[in-house]
Amino acid sequence: MELLPSPLALARASRGCSASSERASEPRHAHARAVLLSVLRCCRRRRCRSIYDNKHLFKDKVVLDVGCGTGILCMFAAKAGAKQVIGVDCSDIIEQSRIIVAQNVAETGLPDVITLVKGKMEDVVLPVEQVDIIVSEWMGYFLFYESMLDTVLVARDKYLAPGGLIFPDKATLYLSAIEDGDYKAEKMDWWDDVYGFKMSALKELAYVEPIVDCVDPRQVVTDAVPILTIDVQTCTVADLDFTAAFELTAGYNDHVHAFLGYFDTVFSHSHKPLVLPTGPEHTNTHWKQTVFYLRDPITCVEGEKISGVLKCSPNKDNHRDLDIDISCKFDGQHTKMDVTHEYKLR
Repeated sequence: MELLPSPLALARASRGCSASSERASEPRHAHARAVLLSVLRCCRRRRCRSIYDNKHLFKDKVVLDVGCGTGILCMFAAKAGAKQVIGVDCSDIIEQSRIIVAQNVAETGLPDVITLVKGKMEDVVLPVEQVDIIVSEWMGYFLFYESMLDTVLVARDKYLAPGGLIFPDKATLYLSAIEDGDYKAEKMDWWDDVYGFKMSALKELAYVEPIVDCVDPRQVVTDAVPILTIDVQTCTVADLDFTAAFELTAGYNDHVHAFLGYFDTVFSHSHKPLVLPTGPEHTNTHWKQTVFYLRDPITCVEGEKISGVLKCSPNKDNHRDLDIDISCKFDGQHTKMDVTHEYKLR
């Protein structure tokens, strides 16, 4: 298992983009490029090795790529010896993917075993009754925001053969707490006085929307605790609506301005299990980390405990958005707090 240090020079490189503003302003090809770079740069030793180092699992198998995008995972599977690879995506990028696959069949010797199907997984009819393996880059910000996991579960229940495999098949969501006073003062408190005008209503909106960004690991104040672990082979859509209690321990004297969420995914079926981490101490990925700002900071002393409950639910109007409530209790030497904050990942 390879875990590489996070380059501190890139920390804070994109501060100021909420999940909603980043996705809304990002063209489809640019989003595909970002994901592709994560696969090739950050994840190549894990995602690609999960296929290439397991050619004995892929050889002569039927493989389904859910949300195939550019088709790169389809091509990895084909090169690993799959006898048939089917990629499904409902976006227009699949038209470019067909060109990409055809070009590689013609020019690089890629086996001509890939079929690309445009449409929603829930609606399409595949040219096979069953598949042996499902691959998918299903993870979203905070694991579940704009995630395709529910779609993967549809594919699993409808097409995966008994004993079939899913890559990746496990994920764990973590929570910790960070110091981030300078950024909070610059971007949040700024609304209190905008050229002499008070715009605190926008400040409240800023607090409600978590920030998706790369955090400097030196800002982390507490330990990280797992708040959810899922097994994609067996979980259900109901498991995506969860409530988890947590207790964080301060590692040193500092001020806590926000909670921090991130995840690991695991390819447990690999001959040597592989982990794709997205925490701040590791190489930056497309998923970054998710920052939940507190209205008031917590002044904590080494060893003091921050306890609370996190509730995460798909939004009723758009199931790929998230409604997240974090309650926080703290009875420390310098700060006492018992609050609940509501967040919306849009």
